[in-house]
Amino acid sequence: MSNYLTGASIVFQSGGKSSAALHVARAVCRRAERRVASIVRTGEADTDVARFLNRLSDYLFTVARYAALKEGHQEKIYRRPQ
Repeated sequence: MSNYLTGASIVFQSGGKSSAALHVARAVCRRAERRVASIVRTGEADTDVARFLNRLSDYLFTVARYAALKEGHQEKIYRRPQ
């Protein structure tokens, strides 16, 4: 399964309802991460806030892919032509 979750491919947001909801949560998390970046740069927030949001985004991505796998849904994966 670890091979399934890794790779240099682009995974389109797909894979069923649970996976889609997790991808939406990830998008919201990424938006928060971008908005917090300027606050962190000015010193108004700790760098751990941005780090946490980044790790949370990674986690949500992985869980979304795992949910798609467990539910038996096919993901849409883009692979660069060779």
